[in-house]
Amino acid sequence: MSVERPSPTPSAAPAPSLELRAIDKRFGSVHANRAISFSVARGSVHGLVGENGAGKSTLMNIVYGFHRADSGEIWVNGRRVDVGSPQDAIAAGIGMVHQHFMLVENFTVLENVILGVEGGRLLAGGLARARTELEKLARDYALDVPLDTVVSELPVGLQQRVEILKALYRRAEILILDEPTAVLTPQEADALFQMLRRLRDEGKSVVLVTHKLREIMAITDRVTVMRQGAVVGEVATATTSPRELAEKMVGRAVLLRVEKTPAHPGETLLAVRDLEVRDRLGVVRVKGVSFAVRAGEIVGIAGVSGNGQSELLEALAGIRFPTRGSIMLQQHDLVREHLGPRERRALGLAHVPEDRLRLGVVASFSAEDNAILGYHDRADCNRGGLLNRAAIRTACAGKMAAHDVRPPLPGLRLSAFSGGNQQKLVLAREIDVDPRVLLIGQPTRGVDIGAIEFIHRKLIALRDAGKALLIVSVELDEILGLADRILVMNGGEIVGEVAREQATEETLGLMMAGVKGEGAA
Repeated sequence: MSVERPSPTPSAAPAPSLELRAIDKRFGSVHANRAISFSVARGSVHGLVGENGAGKSTLMNIVYGFHRADSGEIWVNGRRVDVGSPQDAIAAGIGMVHQHFMLVENFTVLENVILGVEGGRLLAGGLARARTELEKLARDYALDVPLDTVVSELPVGLQQRVEILKALYRRAEILILDEPTAVLTPQEADALFQMLRRLRDEGKSVVLVTHKLREIMAITDRVTVMRQGAVVGEVATATTSPRELAEKMVGRAVLLRVEKTPAHPGETLLAVRDLEVRDRLGVVRVKGVSFAVRAGEIVGIAGVSGNGQSELLEALAGIRFPTRGSIMLQQHDLVREHLGPRERRALGLAHVPEDRLRLGVVASFSAEDNAILGYHDRADCNRGGLLNRAAIRTACAGKMAAHDVRPPLPGLRLSAFSGGNQQKLVLAREIDVDPRVLLIGQPTRGVDIGAIEFIHRKLIALRDAGKALLIVSVELDEILGLADRILVMNGGEIVGEVAREQATEETLGLMMAGVKGEGAA
Protein backbone atom coordinates (compact mmCIF):
# COMPACT_ATOMS: atom_id res chain seq x y z
CA MET A 1 0.00 0.00 0.00
CA SER A 2 1.46 3.36 -1.02
CA VAL A 3 0.63 6.56 0.84
CA GLU A 4 1.01 10.15 -0.33
CA ARG A 5 1.54 13.24 1.80
CA PRO A 6 -1.56 15.29 2.61
CA SER A 7 -2.53 17.76 -0.09
CA PRO A 8 -2.43 21.37 1.10
CA THR A 9 -5.78 22.74 2.21
CA PRO A 10 -6.71 26.40 2.49
CA SER A 11 -8.57 25.95 5.79
CA ALA A 12 -7.69 24.40 9.10
CA ALA A 13 -10.77 22.12 9.06
CA PRO A 14 -9.90 18.49 9.79
CA ALA A 15 -9.59 16.26 6.77
CA PRO A 16 -12.45 13.82 6.11
CA SER A 17 -12.01 10.38 7.55
CA LEU A 18 -12.72 8.91 4.12
CA GLU A 19 -12.86 10.71 0.78
CA LEU A 20 -13.62 9.21 -2.63
CA ARG A 21 -12.61 11.16 -5.72
CA ALA A 22 -14.09 10.28 -9.14
CA ILE A 23 -14.20 6.52 -8.56
CA ASP A 24 -15.10 4.77 -11.82
CA LYS A 25 -15.61 1.03 -12.42
CA ARG A 26 -16.86 -1.12 -15.30
CA PHE A 27 -17.57 -4.84 -15.50
CA GLY A 28 -17.68 -5.45 -19.24
CA SER A 29 -20.68 -3.56 -20.58
CA VAL A 30 -21.96 -2.75 -17.08
CA HIS A 31 -20.88 0.71 -15.84
CA ALA A 32 -21.17 -0.02 -12.10
CA ASN A 33 -19.67 3.22 -10.72
CA ARG A 34 -19.64 6.52 -12.62
CA ALA A 35 -17.06 9.04 -11.34
CA ILE A 36 -18.31 8.85 -7.75
CA SER A 37 -17.12 11.48 -5.27
CA PHE A 38 -18.15 12.08 -1.66
CA SER A 39 -16.56 12.29 1.78
CA VAL A 40 -17.26 10.95 5.25
CA ALA A 41 -16.59 13.24 8.22
CA ARG A 42 -14.62 11.95 11.17
CA GLY A 43 -16.86 10.87 14.05
CA SER A 44 -20.00 10.49 11.91
CA VAL A 45 -22.41 7.89 10.58
CA HIS A 46 -22.74 8.39 6.82
CA GLY A 47 -25.59 6.68 4.98
CA LEU A 48 -25.26 5.34 1.44
CA VAL A 49 -28.59 4.49 -0.19
CA GLY A 50 -29.79 3.50 -3.62
CA GLU A 51 -31.76 0.92 -5.53
CA ASN A 52 -30.54 -2.66 -5.91
CA GLY A 53 -27.89 -2.54 -8.61
CA ALA A 54 -27.14 1.16 -8.05
CA GLY A 55 -23.47 0.32 -7.41
CA LYS A 56 -23.33 0.76 -3.61
CA SER A 57 -21.75 -2.60 -2.78
CA THR A 58 -19.35 -2.37 -5.72
CA LEU A 59 -18.16 1.02 -4.47
CA MET A 60 -17.61 -0.24 -0.92
CA ASN A 61 -15.83 -3.34 -2.23
CA ILE A 62 -13.45 -0.97 -4.03
CA VAL A 63 -12.83 0.92 -0.77
CA TYR A 64 -12.14 -2.40 0.98
CA GLY A 65 -9.86 -3.74 -1.76
CA PHE A 66 -12.00 -6.54 -3.20
CA HIS A 67 -12.17 -4.67 -6.50
CA ARG A 68 -9.79 -2.12 -7.96
CA ALA A 69 -11.25 1.03 -9.49
CA ASP A 70 -10.57 1.69 -13.17
CA SER A 71 -9.86 5.30 -12.19
CA GLY A 72 -10.22 7.63 -9.23
CA GLU A 73 -8.63 8.06 -5.80
CA ILE A 74 -9.25 7.02 -2.20
CA TRP A 75 -8.11 9.36 0.59
CA VAL A 76 -8.00 8.43 4.30
CA ASN A 77 -7.47 11.19 6.87
CA GLY A 78 -6.07 13.53 4.23
CA ARG A 79 -3.69 11.00 2.69
CA ARG A 80 -4.12 9.26 -0.64
CA VAL A 81 -3.97 5.48 -0.26
CA ASP A 82 -3.61 2.73 -2.83
CA VAL A 83 -6.01 -0.03 -1.72
CA GLY A 84 -5.25 -3.10 -3.78
CA SER A 85 -6.41 -5.72 -1.30
CA PRO A 86 -8.32 -6.08 1.98
CA GLN A 87 -4.95 -6.19 3.75
CA ASP A 88 -4.22 -2.70 2.38
CA ALA A 89 -7.62 -1.50 3.59
CA ILE A 90 -7.06 -2.92 7.07
CA ALA A 91 -3.62 -1.28 7.20
CA ALA A 92 -5.32 2.04 6.35
CA GLY A 93 -7.78 1.57 9.22
CA ILE A 94 -10.77 0.43 7.14
CA GLY A 95 -12.96 -2.48 8.22
CA MET A 96 -15.98 -3.95 6.48
CA VAL A 97 -18.91 -6.15 7.53
CA HIS A 98 -20.41 -7.72 4.44
CA GLN A 99 -24.08 -8.52 3.86
CA HIS A 100 -23.15 -12.22 3.68
CA PHE A 101 -20.74 -12.85 6.56
CA MET A 102 -17.15 -13.91 5.89
CA LEU A 103 -16.82 -16.42 8.72
CA VAL A 104 -15.49 -19.99 8.95
CA GLU A 105 -18.51 -21.74 10.41
CA ASN A 106 -16.66 -24.65 12.06
CA PHE A 107 -14.19 -22.31 13.82
CA THR A 108 -14.89 -20.74 17.19
CA VAL A 109 -15.56 -17.03 17.58
CA LEU A 110 -12.04 -16.49 18.92
CA GLU A 111 -10.44 -18.41 16.06
CA ASN A 112 -12.45 -16.43 13.48
CA VAL A 113 -11.44 -13.09 14.97
CA ILE A 114 -7.70 -13.77 14.96
CA LEU A 115 -7.67 -15.59 11.60
CA GLY A 116 -4.91 -13.95 9.56
CA VAL A 117 -3.49 -12.03 12.53
CA GLU A 118 -2.60 -14.92 14.82
CA GLY A 119 0.40 -13.19 16.35
CA GLY A 120 3.35 -15.43 15.62
CA ARG A 121 4.18 -19.11 15.34
CA LEU A 122 2.99 -19.97 18.85
CA LEU A 123 -0.80 -19.88 18.52
CA ALA A 124 -1.48 -20.22 22.25
CA GLY A 125 0.11 -16.88 23.07
CA GLY A 126 -1.80 -15.11 20.32
CA LEU A 127 -5.08 -16.65 21.49
CA ALA A 128 -4.50 -15.53 25.07
CA ARG A 129 -3.73 -11.95 24.05
CA ALA A 130 -6.69 -11.89 21.68
CA ARG A 131 -9.05 -13.20 24.36
CA THR A 132 -8.05 -10.40 26.76
CA GLU A 133 -8.44 -7.70 24.12
CA LEU A 134 -11.75 -9.08 22.81
CA GLU A 135 -13.22 -9.23 26.30
CA LYS A 136 -12.37 -5.53 26.67
CA LEU A 137 -13.86 -4.65 23.26
CA ALA A 138 -17.01 -6.59 24.13
CA ARG A 139 -17.38 -4.62 27.38
CA ASP A 140 -16.64 -1.26 25.75
CA TYR A 141 -19.07 -1.68 22.84
CA ALA A 142 -21.72 -4.06 24.28
CA LEU A 143 -20.70 -6.78 21.84
CA ASP A 144 -20.92 -9.78 24.14
CA VAL A 145 -20.31 -13.02 22.23
CA PRO A 146 -19.28 -16.43 23.63
CA LEU A 147 -15.69 -16.59 22.39
CA ASP A 148 -15.37 -20.39 22.56
CA THR A 149 -18.61 -21.19 20.72
CA VAL A 150 -18.45 -22.52 17.17
CA VAL A 151 -19.81 -19.87 14.80
CA SER A 152 -22.32 -22.23 13.14
CA GLU A 153 -24.11 -22.52 16.50
CA LEU A 154 -24.67 -18.75 16.78
CA PRO A 155 -27.79 -16.91 15.56
CA VAL A 156 -27.17 -14.40 12.78
CA GLY A 157 -27.31 -11.43 15.15
CA LEU A 158 -24.35 -12.76 17.12
CA GLN A 159 -22.50 -13.73 13.94
CA GLN A 160 -22.71 -10.10 12.89
CA ARG A 161 -21.20 -9.08 16.23
CA VAL A 162 -18.29 -11.40 15.46
CA GLU A 163 -17.72 -9.58 12.16
CA ILE A 164 -17.73 -6.21 13.92
CA LEU A 165 -15.35 -7.50 16.60
CA LYS A 166 -13.02 -8.69 13.82
CA ALA A 167 -12.89 -5.18 12.38
CA LEU A 168 -12.38 -3.48 15.75
CA TYR A 169 -9.71 -6.01 16.74
CA ARG A 170 -7.83 -4.98 13.59
CA ARG A 171 -7.94 -1.32 14.75
CA ALA A 172 -10.53 -0.14 12.23
CA GLU A 173 -11.26 3.60 12.46
CA ILE A 174 -13.61 3.50 9.47
CA LEU A 175 -16.27 0.77 9.58
CA ILE A 176 -18.34 -0.09 6.49
CA LEU A 177 -21.59 -2.00 7.10
CA ASP A 178 -23.29 -3.42 3.99
CA GLU A 179 -27.05 -3.98 4.60
CA PRO A 180 -26.34 -4.79 8.27
CA THR A 181 -29.97 -5.31 9.35
CA ALA A 182 -31.08 -7.50 6.43
CA VAL A 183 -31.01 -10.60 8.66
CA LEU A 184 -31.59 -8.98 12.07
CA THR A 185 -34.67 -8.82 14.23
CA PRO A 186 -35.88 -5.33 15.25
CA GLN A 187 -34.38 -5.85 18.71
CA GLU A 188 -31.01 -6.86 17.25
CA ALA A 189 -31.10 -3.85 14.93
CA ASP A 190 -31.73 -1.52 17.89
CA ALA A 191 -28.73 -3.02 19.71
CA LEU A 192 -26.60 -2.55 16.58
CA PHE A 193 -27.55 1.13 16.34
CA GLN A 194 -26.67 1.74 19.98
CA MET A 195 -23.25 0.29 19.29
CA LEU A 196 -22.81 2.46 16.17
CA ARG A 197 -23.65 5.59 18.17
CA ARG A 198 -20.99 4.61 20.69
CA LEU A 199 -18.43 4.19 17.90
CA ARG A 200 -19.37 7.59 16.46
CA ASP A 201 -19.11 9.28 19.85
CA GLU A 202 -15.56 7.90 20.19
CA GLY A 203 -14.52 9.51 16.92
CA LYS A 204 -14.77 6.53 14.59
CA SER A 205 -16.53 6.85 11.24
CA VAL A 206 -19.26 4.51 9.98
CA VAL A 207 -20.54 4.07 6.43
CA LEU A 208 -23.99 2.48 6.55
CA VAL A 209 -25.10 0.92 3.26
CA THR A 210 -28.81 0.18 3.42
CA HIS A 211 -32.11 0.48 1.58
CA LYS A 212 -34.14 0.97 4.79
CA LEU A 213 -34.97 4.64 4.96
CA ARG A 214 -36.28 4.50 8.50
CA GLU A 215 -32.84 3.34 9.62
CA ILE A 216 -31.16 6.12 7.64
CA MET A 217 -33.33 8.70 9.39
CA ALA A 218 -32.71 7.14 12.82
CA ILE A 219 -28.95 6.74 12.86
CA THR A 220 -27.10 8.75 10.15
CA ASP A 221 -25.72 12.30 10.13
CA ARG A 222 -25.47 12.66 6.35
CA VAL A 223 -26.66 10.54 3.46
CA THR A 224 -25.43 10.08 -0.10
CA VAL A 225 -27.93 8.80 -2.69
CA MET A 226 -26.87 6.71 -5.70
CA ARG A 227 -28.85 5.82 -8.80
CA GLN A 228 -27.62 3.80 -11.80
CA GLY A 229 -24.02 3.94 -10.65
CA ALA A 230 -23.85 7.69 -10.01
CA VAL A 231 -24.30 10.02 -7.05
CA VAL A 232 -27.57 11.94 -7.48
CA GLY A 233 -27.63 13.77 -4.16
CA GLU A 234 -26.07 14.28 -0.73
CA VAL A 235 -27.86 15.92 2.19
CA ALA A 236 -27.74 16.30 5.95
CA THR A 237 -30.16 13.71 7.30
CA ALA A 238 -31.89 16.27 9.52
CA THR A 239 -32.90 18.30 6.45
CA THR A 240 -34.51 15.50 4.42
CA SER A 241 -37.35 12.97 4.64
CA PRO A 242 -37.94 9.32 3.66
CA ARG A 243 -40.17 10.43 0.79
CA GLU A 244 -37.52 12.79 -0.62
CA LEU A 245 -34.80 10.13 -0.36
CA ALA A 246 -37.04 7.53 -2.00
CA GLU A 247 -37.71 9.85 -4.94
CA LYS A 248 -33.99 10.51 -5.38
CA MET A 249 -33.24 6.76 -5.25
CA VAL A 250 -35.87 5.71 -7.77
CA GLY A 251 -36.22 8.86 -9.86
CA ARG A 252 -39.98 9.10 -9.32
CA ALA A 253 -42.55 9.37 -6.55
CA VAL A 254 -42.80 6.17 -4.49
CA LEU A 255 -45.72 4.92 -2.41
CA LEU A 256 -44.37 4.20 1.07
CA ARG A 257 -47.64 2.52 2.16
CA VAL A 258 -49.32 -0.55 0.72
CA GLU A 259 -52.57 0.31 -1.02
CA LYS A 260 -55.17 -2.48 -1.19
CA THR A 261 -58.89 -3.13 -1.05
CA PRO A 262 -60.51 -5.44 1.55
CA ALA A 263 -59.97 -9.17 1.03
CA HIS A 264 -62.76 -11.50 -0.09
CA PRO A 265 -61.62 -14.94 1.13
CA GLY A 266 -62.98 -18.04 -0.56
CA GLU A 267 -62.38 -21.75 -0.05
CA THR A 268 -59.61 -23.08 2.21
CA LEU A 269 -56.64 -24.07 0.06
CA LEU A 270 -54.10 -24.85 2.81
CA ALA A 271 -55.01 -26.33 6.21
CA VAL A 272 -52.47 -27.22 8.91
CA ARG A 273 -53.49 -29.30 11.93
CA ASP A 274 -51.48 -30.09 15.08
CA LEU A 275 -48.16 -29.82 13.25
CA GLU A 276 -44.96 -30.74 15.07
CA VAL A 277 -41.52 -30.28 13.53
CA ARG A 278 -38.15 -31.24 15.05
CA ASP A 279 -34.67 -30.17 14.00
CA ARG A 280 -31.84 -32.57 13.16
CA LEU A 281 -30.95 -32.82 16.86
CA GLY A 282 -34.48 -33.84 17.78
CA VAL A 283 -35.42 -30.51 19.37
CA VAL A 284 -39.07 -29.57 18.81
CA ARG A 285 -39.18 -26.30 16.82
CA VAL A 286 -42.87 -26.26 15.84
CA LYS A 287 -45.29 -27.31 18.59
CA GLY A 288 -48.82 -28.33 17.66
CA VAL A 289 -49.48 -25.52 15.19
CA SER A 290 -52.90 -25.28 13.46
CA PHE A 291 -54.19 -22.68 10.99
CA ALA A 292 -55.74 -22.31 7.55
CA VAL A 293 -55.16 -20.08 4.52
CA ARG A 294 -58.03 -19.37 2.13
CA ALA A 295 -58.16 -18.33 -1.49
CA GLY A 296 -58.07 -14.57 -1.87
CA GLU A 297 -56.31 -13.73 1.40
CA ILE A 298 -52.84 -13.06 2.77
CA VAL A 299 -52.02 -14.58 6.14
CA GLY A 300 -48.94 -13.10 7.79
CA ILE A 301 -46.81 -14.77 10.46
CA ALA A 302 -45.01 -12.34 12.77
CA GLY A 303 -42.43 -13.18 15.39
CA VAL A 304 -38.85 -12.72 16.44
CA SER A 305 -36.57 -14.77 14.19
CA GLY A 306 -35.83 -18.23 15.59
CA ASN A 307 -39.25 -19.00 17.01
CA GLY A 308 -40.15 -21.78 14.59
CA GLN A 309 -41.20 -19.77 11.53
CA SER A 310 -38.36 -21.08 9.34
CA GLU A 311 -39.00 -24.71 10.29
CA LEU A 312 -42.74 -24.26 9.70
CA LEU A 313 -42.21 -22.88 6.18
CA GLU A 314 -39.75 -25.65 5.34
CA ALA A 315 -42.22 -28.30 6.54
CA LEU A 316 -44.99 -26.80 4.42
CA ALA A 317 -42.69 -26.71 1.38
CA GLY A 318 -41.57 -30.35 1.87
CA ILE A 319 -37.97 -29.56 2.81
CA ARG A 320 -38.49 -30.90 6.36
CA PHE A 321 -40.79 -33.76 7.30
CA PRO A 322 -43.00 -33.19 10.37
CA THR A 323 -43.09 -35.69 13.22
CA ARG A 324 -46.82 -35.18 13.80
CA GLY A 325 -49.85 -33.53 12.26
CA SER A 326 -51.31 -32.96 8.81
CA ILE A 327 -50.88 -30.49 5.94
CA MET A 328 -53.88 -30.45 3.63
CA LEU A 329 -53.38 -28.88 0.20
CA GLN A 330 -56.82 -28.98 -1.35
CA GLN A 331 -57.78 -32.69 -1.00
CA HIS A 332 -54.25 -33.98 -0.52
CA ASP A 333 -52.71 -34.79 2.87
CA LEU A 334 -49.11 -33.94 2.08
CA VAL A 335 -47.78 -35.67 5.19
CA ARG A 336 -49.75 -38.92 4.90
CA GLU A 337 -49.03 -39.17 1.17
CA HIS A 338 -45.31 -38.41 1.71
CA LEU A 339 -45.29 -35.79 -1.04
CA GLY A 340 -42.00 -33.94 -1.52
CA PRO A 341 -41.25 -30.48 -2.91
CA ARG A 342 -41.57 -31.58 -6.55
CA GLU A 343 -44.99 -33.14 -6.04
CA ARG A 344 -46.16 -30.14 -4.04
CA ARG A 345 -45.12 -27.81 -6.85
CA ALA A 346 -47.15 -29.94 -9.27
CA LEU A 347 -50.19 -29.43 -7.01
CA GLY A 348 -49.80 -25.66 -7.20
CA LEU A 349 -47.68 -24.90 -4.10
CA ALA A 350 -44.81 -22.46 -4.69
CA HIS A 351 -42.16 -21.43 -2.16
CA VAL A 352 -39.87 -18.42 -1.82
CA PRO A 353 -37.43 -19.46 0.94
CA GLU A 354 -36.18 -17.15 3.69
CA ASP A 355 -32.53 -17.95 2.95
CA ARG A 356 -32.27 -17.57 -0.81
CA LEU A 357 -28.57 -18.47 -0.96
CA ARG A 358 -29.05 -21.73 0.95
CA LEU A 359 -32.37 -22.90 -0.44
CA GLY A 360 -33.44 -20.65 -3.31
CA VAL A 361 -30.58 -20.33 -5.78
CA VAL A 362 -27.21 -21.73 -6.87
CA ALA A 363 -24.96 -18.66 -6.86
CA SER A 364 -22.45 -20.16 -9.32
CA PHE A 365 -25.19 -20.85 -11.90
CA SER A 366 -26.35 -18.28 -14.44
CA ALA A 367 -29.49 -16.22 -13.87
CA GLU A 368 -31.33 -18.17 -16.58
CA ASP A 369 -30.50 -21.50 -14.94
CA ASN A 370 -31.67 -20.19 -11.57
CA ALA A 371 -34.89 -18.96 -13.20
CA ILE A 372 -35.90 -22.58 -13.92
CA LEU A 373 -34.67 -24.31 -10.75
CA GLY A 374 -37.36 -26.78 -9.70
CA TYR A 375 -39.23 -26.26 -12.96
CA HIS A 376 -36.66 -27.50 -15.46
CA ASP A 377 -38.81 -30.52 -16.37
CA ARG A 378 -41.68 -28.35 -17.65
CA ALA A 379 -42.56 -28.64 -21.32
CA ASP A 380 -41.64 -25.02 -22.03
CA CYS A 381 -38.06 -25.68 -20.83
CA ASN A 382 -37.44 -28.85 -22.84
CA ARG A 383 -37.16 -29.96 -26.44
CA GLY A 384 -36.74 -33.65 -27.14
CA GLY A 385 -35.58 -34.37 -23.58
CA LEU A 386 -32.90 -31.67 -23.67
CA LEU A 387 -33.03 -28.19 -22.19
CA ASN A 388 -34.30 -25.67 -24.72
CA ARG A 389 -31.66 -23.03 -24.14
CA ALA A 390 -33.15 -20.45 -26.48
CA ALA A 391 -36.58 -20.69 -24.83
CA ILE A 392 -35.06 -20.60 -21.33
CA ARG A 393 -33.03 -17.48 -22.13
CA THR A 394 -36.02 -15.74 -23.71
CA ALA A 395 -38.23 -16.60 -20.73
CA CYS A 396 -35.59 -15.38 -18.28
CA ALA A 397 -35.22 -12.11 -20.17
CA GLY A 398 -38.99 -11.67 -19.91
CA LYS A 399 -38.92 -12.29 -16.14
CA MET A 400 -36.07 -9.82 -15.73
CA ALA A 401 -37.93 -7.14 -17.68
CA ALA A 402 -41.22 -7.73 -15.84
CA HIS A 403 -39.57 -7.71 -12.40
CA ASP A 404 -36.89 -5.06 -13.07
CA VAL A 405 -33.94 -7.38 -12.39
CA ARG A 406 -30.66 -5.53 -13.00
CA PRO A 407 -28.54 -5.96 -14.98
CA PRO A 408 -30.93 -7.67 -17.48
CA LEU A 409 -28.36 -10.31 -18.51
CA PRO A 410 -29.74 -13.89 -18.39
CA GLY A 411 -26.31 -15.44 -18.96
CA LEU A 412 -24.60 -13.60 -16.10
CA ARG A 413 -23.60 -15.66 -13.07
CA LEU A 414 -26.05 -15.09 -10.22
CA SER A 415 -23.28 -14.24 -7.74
CA ALA A 416 -22.64 -11.07 -9.78
CA PHE A 417 -26.12 -9.73 -8.94
CA SER A 418 -26.92 -7.75 -5.80
CA GLY A 419 -28.90 -9.53 -3.09
CA GLY A 420 -32.04 -7.60 -3.90
CA ASN A 421 -31.87 -8.51 -7.58
CA GLN A 422 -31.35 -12.16 -6.65
CA GLN A 423 -34.49 -11.93 -4.51
CA LYS A 424 -36.50 -10.41 -7.38
CA LEU A 425 -35.44 -13.24 -9.68
CA VAL A 426 -36.54 -15.89 -7.15
CA LEU A 427 -39.90 -14.15 -6.72
CA ALA A 428 -40.31 -13.94 -10.49
CA ARG A 429 -39.61 -17.67 -10.83
CA GLU A 430 -42.19 -18.68 -8.22
CA ILE A 431 -44.88 -16.12 -9.14
CA ASP A 432 -44.74 -16.74 -12.89
CA VAL A 433 -45.79 -20.41 -12.57
CA ASP A 434 -49.22 -19.16 -11.42
CA PRO A 435 -49.41 -21.12 -8.13
CA ARG A 436 -52.62 -21.59 -6.15
CA VAL A 437 -50.75 -21.31 -2.82
CA LEU A 438 -47.60 -19.22 -2.35
CA LEU A 439 -45.33 -19.50 0.70
CA ILE A 440 -42.97 -16.56 1.12
CA GLY A 441 -40.23 -16.13 3.70
CA GLN A 442 -38.99 -12.53 4.15
CA PRO A 443 -40.35 -11.31 0.77
CA THR A 444 -38.36 -8.07 0.64
CA ARG A 445 -35.19 -8.98 2.52
CA GLY A 446 -32.34 -6.96 1.01
CA VAL A 447 -34.66 -5.24 -1.48
CA ASP A 448 -34.72 -1.50 -2.18
CA ILE A 449 -37.67 0.84 -1.66
CA GLY A 450 -38.76 0.90 -5.30
CA ALA A 451 -38.64 -2.89 -5.59
CA ILE A 452 -40.51 -3.26 -2.27
CA GLU A 453 -43.36 -1.21 -3.72
CA PHE A 454 -43.33 -3.40 -6.85
CA ILE A 455 -43.24 -6.70 -4.92
CA HIS A 456 -46.06 -5.64 -2.60
CA ARG A 457 -48.23 -4.75 -5.57
CA LYS A 458 -47.50 -8.16 -7.12
CA LEU A 459 -48.50 -9.96 -3.92
CA ILE A 460 -51.71 -7.96 -3.57
CA ALA A 461 -52.54 -8.72 -7.22
CA LEU A 462 -52.04 -12.44 -6.57
CA ARG A 463 -54.41 -12.23 -3.60
CA ASP A 464 -57.00 -10.40 -5.68
CA ALA A 465 -56.68 -13.10 -8.35
CA GLY A 466 -57.82 -15.69 -5.80
CA LYS A 467 -54.47 -17.09 -4.67
CA ALA A 468 -53.72 -18.03 -1.06
CA LEU A 469 -50.56 -16.43 0.36
CA LEU A 470 -48.69 -17.22 3.59
CA ILE A 471 -46.01 -14.64 4.41
CA VAL A 472 -43.35 -14.80 7.12
CA SER A 473 -41.57 -11.52 7.85
CA VAL A 474 -39.67 -9.98 10.75
CA GLU A 475 -40.66 -6.55 9.40
CA LEU A 476 -43.79 -5.56 11.34
CA ASP A 477 -44.50 -2.75 8.88
CA GLU A 478 -44.59 -5.32 6.09
CA ILE A 479 -46.89 -7.69 7.99
CA LEU A 480 -49.23 -4.85 8.94
CA GLY A 481 -49.24 -3.56 5.37
CA LEU A 482 -49.82 -6.85 3.54
CA ALA A 483 -51.66 -9.29 5.78
CA ASP A 484 -55.44 -9.68 6.09
CA ARG A 485 -55.00 -11.92 9.14
CA ILE A 486 -51.91 -12.06 11.37
CA LEU A 487 -50.61 -15.05 13.33
CA VAL A 488 -47.88 -14.53 15.92
CA MET A 489 -45.35 -17.25 16.78
CA ASN A 490 -43.35 -17.53 19.98
CA GLY A 491 -41.40 -20.57 21.15
CA GLY A 492 -42.66 -22.67 18.25
CA GLU A 493 -46.33 -22.00 19.02
CA ILE A 494 -48.96 -19.70 17.61
CA VAL A 495 -49.74 -17.47 20.58
CA GLY A 496 -52.29 -15.26 18.92
CA GLU A 497 -54.31 -14.44 15.82
CA VAL A 498 -55.46 -10.93 14.98
CA ALA A 499 -57.47 -9.46 12.13
CA ARG A 500 -55.53 -6.68 10.42
CA GLU A 501 -58.08 -4.08 11.49
CA GLN A 502 -57.37 -4.79 15.17
CA ALA A 503 -53.60 -5.21 14.86
CA THR A 504 -51.07 -2.65 16.12
CA GLU A 505 -47.34 -2.81 16.66
CA GLU A 506 -47.99 -2.80 20.41
CA THR A 507 -50.41 -5.75 20.39
CA LEU A 508 -48.18 -7.74 18.07
CA GLY A 509 -45.11 -6.90 20.15
CA LEU A 510 -46.77 -8.26 23.29
CA MET A 511 -47.64 -11.50 21.52
CA MET A 512 -44.12 -11.78 20.11
CA ALA A 513 -42.92 -11.59 23.71
CA GLY A 514 -45.12 -14.60 24.54
CA VAL A 515 -48.27 -12.89 25.85
CA LYS A 516 -51.19 -14.86 24.42
CA GLY A 517 -53.80 -12.95 22.44
CA GLU A 518 -57.34 -13.51 21.32
CA GLY A 519 -57.83 -16.60 19.22
CA ALA A 520 -54.58 -18.16 20.35
CA ALA A 521 -54.04 -21.63 19.02
